[in-house]
Amino acid sequence: MNQKVVILGGGTGMSTLLKGLKYFPVDITAIVSVCDDGKSTGRLRKEFDIVAVGDLRKVLVSLAETEPLVEDVLNYRFQTTSDLDGHTVGNLLLTAMSNITGNVSDGIEALAKLLNLKGRVLPLTEEKVTLVGHMKDGTTVYGEHFITECNKEIESVEYLEEPIATKEVLESIQEADLVILSMGSLYTSIIPNLICKGIPEAIDQSKAKIMYICNMMTQPGETDHYTVNDHVKILNEYLGKKKINVVIANDGPISGEIKERYSTLEQKDEVKLDIDQIKDTNVELIHNDYVTVENNMIRHNVNKLALDIFAYLLR
Repeated sequence: MNQKVVILGGGTGMSTLLKGLKYFPVDITAIVSVCDDGKSTGRLRKEFDIVAVGDLRKVLVSLAETEPLVEDVLNYRFQTTSDLDGHTVGNLLLTAMSNITGNVSDGIEALAKLLNLKGRVLPLTEEKVTLVGHMKDGTTVYGEHFITECNKEIESVEYLEEPIATKEVLESIQEADLVILSMGSLYTSIIPNLICKGIPEAIDQSKAKIMYICNMMTQPGETDHYTVNDHVKILNEYLGKKKINVVIANDGPISGEIKERYSTLEQKDEVKLDIDQIKDTNVELIHNDYVTVENNMIRHNVNKLALDIFAYLLR
C-alpha cells in the first residue's frame, strides 16, 4: 500500500512540488489555503460568495494526467474589454462546478474525474475567509493580496473570521504518514493552513513526520533576511506539540545575474542555508542542488525534489 502524503500550502509553490511528486507511488492529498482575494479569484469570491478558487485551479492542473492542451486551456486568461477580462477558464469552470454541486469540495471532485487527477485536492475550508496581517509598524491589513502588496514587514497573521477545516481535511491529516509544508509564501500560503481551527490538533493526533520544503528566495515583507532555520522557527511557533522533523533546502548555486535581477526588480534575496544553526536543533536537514531557471524565474527542480522526498519515505 502506498504511503499517504498530505501537503499543506497554496499557489505556485505547491503546484510546482506536485508536478514532480505525482509520478511516484504515493497517495497524495493536497490541502489548499483558500484566502486569496486578488484578481480573478477576488472578483469571483465577491460575485458568487465562494472560497478562493485560483490556487485550487493551479493545484488541479499540476495533478492532472491529461493532454498539455488541457493545462493551457485551464490556465488561459481572457484579455478583453468585457467582464471576462482577467478571468481564467479554470477559475470559471471551478466556480460553475461549485454552483452545480452545491459546494467547492464536491465541485473539485467532479472536475477531478474529468482531469484524471493523480491525487486528491481539498480546500482547507468551505468558508469564505479574510486573512488579516498585523505589521511590525503597528498597522493592520485586511486581505491576502493587500498584505502581499503593502510592502510592510509582517509580525503575524490571523483570520478575521474563525474558519473550521473540513472533516475530509482533518481525517486526511490524521491518517497521513508524512505531512509536508510546501514551499511558498510563508505568511500568506503556508501559515494560513496552520492557523485554521483543528489543523495543529490533527497533526498532533497523526503518526506523521512533518517535513518543510524551504523557499530558495526571500519575499519582501514576509521573509526579508530570513535563513532556512528562521523559516523553520517561525513555522514551529504556529504548529502544535509536534514540530518540524525534517527540512529540505537548496545548496546549489544561483547565478549572480539572476540574483541581481531578483534583488533589483523584486527585492528578493537568496535564502541562506545556515547548516550549523540547523545542526544545533532536532531538525534533520536534506540538502541538494534544486536550482532550475524557467523563463528567468528560479524554480525547484521538481524531479530531484520529488526523488528526495520519496527516498525519505522509504527509510
